[in-house]
Amino acid sequence: MHTEILSPDQRGYAQAAKILQAGGLVSFPTETVYGLGADARQDKAVARIFEAKNRPTFNPLIVHVADVSATKRYVVWNDLAERLSGTFWPGPLTLVLPLRSDSGLSHLVTADLPTLAIRVPANPVARALLKAFDGPVAAPSANPSGKISPTQATHVINGLSGRIEAVLDGGSCDVGVESTILGAFGKPTLLRPGGLPQEALEQALGQGLEARQDADPLTAPGQMLSHYAPGAAVRLNATEIRNEERLLGFGDVKNAALNLSASGDLVEAAANLFGHLHALDAAGDSPIAVSPIPNTGLGRAINDRLKRAAAPRDI
Repeated sequence: MHTEILSPDQRGYAQAAKILQAGGLVSFPTETVYGLGADARQDKAVARIFEAKNRPTFNPLIVHVADVSATKRYVVWNDLAERLSGTFWPGPLTLVLPLRSDSGLSHLVTADLPTLAIRVPANPVARALLKAFDGPVAAPSANPSGKISPTQATHVINGLSGRIEAVLDGGSCDVGVESTILGAFGKPTLLRPGGLPQEALEQALGQGLEARQDADPLTAPGQMLSHYAPGAAVRLNATEIRNEERLLGFGDVKNAALNLSASGDLVEAAANLFGHLHALDAAGDSPIAVSPIPNTGLGRAINDRLKRAAAPRDI
């Protein structure tokens, strides 16, 4: 299969929408990372996402829609979702809500769970595609399962060329880590830290969030213990370089092969995380050591991704 590169213009959006309607796969940029999109209503199209990524089918997907009104066709809405969507959508927040019995979505999207992960992205290319397609798009990150997430079209091509129909090239992603996922029924529960800091959610809600434990069953994307991994071994919280390690630095450190943010800016570090891991991965297979990252704000999402990148690899 030839993977076509589409420009972010009316012709590109129309072609991408046509591919999705025909059951094909299109990668597109969001503000977080590039997603791998398929029509969420077509079983065969959604199955092709799992095939292209070699993703286990028990790992659910996020559905992307154009606006808040569209979400109500697929999930059981509530006051908590109304408050959060009014504050943070469009943006890097995914809400997990009970699935409507008449949603019409493929059961593969939810991995047969009674809930659905759904969001309204802010990236203008994603929004233009969703408007042109006029339907729900299931889209995990556009990379082979377990590998480093893509923040540029070239990352998608390097991982999935020949497996998907097209990539909409919208440049680099601004946020650089996947969306924050919140269980938005019952007690609000942080299911995955991401591009929206936990503190912002807690401030908006006026309460703390419940925490998911690693041993809990999978209820949302991004919860696999090994994920986001380069080919090389990764060691965290490194204050020195051992043997032939390459240092992925943060803050004022010496001898870093690459630095997420020399000034210690967590927003900059999040935006650089996957791009720097891709660059180190392409440069060789010697181990990667990573400087300590503060576990506050976007640092929680960065540390979550790094912990999974450093975990023993799932088989």
